[in-house]
Amino acid sequence: MLEIKQVMNNRQLKTFVSYVNKLYKDNKYFVPDLVVDEVNTLRKDKNPAYEFSEGIFYLAYRGKNIVGRIGVLVNHKSNEKWNQKHARFTHFDFIDDYEVSKALMDTVIDWAKKNNLDTIHGPLGLTDLDHQGVLIEGFDELDMFITIYNNPYYKVHLEKLGFVKEIDWVEYQITMPKEPVKKYDRISKIVKKKYGYQLIEFTRKKDILPWAHKVFELYNEAYAPLFGTTELSEKQIDMYVDAFFGFINPDFIKIVLDKDDKLIGFGITMPSLSKAMQKGKGKLFPFGFLHLLKSIKKSDTLDLYLVAVLPEVQGTGAAALLINSIMNTAIKYGMTLAETGPELESNQLVRAMWKYFETNIHRRRRVYTKSLI
Repeated sequence: MLEIKQVMNNRQLKTFVSYVNKLYKDNKYFVPDLVVDEVNTLRKDKNPAYEFSEGIFYLAYRGKNIVGRIGVLVNHKSNEKWNQKHARFTHFDFIDDYEVSKALMDTVIDWAKKNNLDTIHGPLGLTDLDHQGVLIEGFDELDMFITIYNNPYYKVHLEKLGFVKEIDWVEYQITMPKEPVKKYDRISKIVKKKYGYQLIEFTRKKDILPWAHKVFELYNEAYAPLFGTTELSEKQIDMYVDAFFGFINPDFIKIVLDKDDKLIGFGITMPSLSKAMQKGKGKLFPFGFLHLLKSIKKSDTLDLYLVAVLPEVQGTGAAALLINSIMNTAIKYGMTLAETGPELESNQLVRAMWKYFETNIHRRRRVYTKSLI
């Protein structure tokens, strides 16, 4: 008999988070979630996004066995910004059994209707920096630490449940050149001379911290027009500064200033943590932390987490200045591949950054939507 139970305490929330790591424990392409981070992201007393959001989480049981999970979120700030009455489904994972997926989705749809919401879409998190998008292409590629892996049957179930495409992201795999790209080197020199831009690179973590808060203020402005984004609050920025800059290698952080020393662009990248997370099985202790430290020091793949420039300087070469420096650092470290995070398929400005590199689109993920009226 199938039973849907609401998550009521932190112990059950840990069970909720850990379920996906058990579901995919034998899948060589899946990268485990870091359980402690995921729990803190979903806890109402830990994540400041709940100051303007709400969330409910459910587990599906057959007897004593967990066979699926789902959450429903409402980001009121997002609904106000985009003039919507949307619910978001999140952390939707399940065995290949339509009875399970339907029961879970029906549960969150009923909740959304009772709360006078007219649409449900997802998978989405509380913010654009959370995991989002169903993987629909690239099932035989090692996933990134910051993205979702799922089996091909998720797409089949969602479409059977009446969901349709809302938007797609694509992810590029970039073959690293053995030497700096002359075109980017030339552009970098031109924009420095023409606009007075200054590229700032770091060797010590403590030198990054004075810029960390400003980086996410720039993120708020640069990402504002993009799908699903909402402005990060001061408390959220503090949380993401800790998350992104806690153990990062300073060589892989780049910022660009204009001639008046104003921050106009940044790049946050990191050696891939995917294999380290697999070895750590989603835990920092006793040995997971050691695997992470090793990956930071030695990896053949660079993960491009966030790259952004202010809207008013887009098209001036500021982004090229960042990319050139990022890629040259990766070459210095002997990296052979780079991977972008999810990029909106409609964001041609961002996708154009890779035109001088050998690339292929090796993953695609999708947000699905369904009207409730």
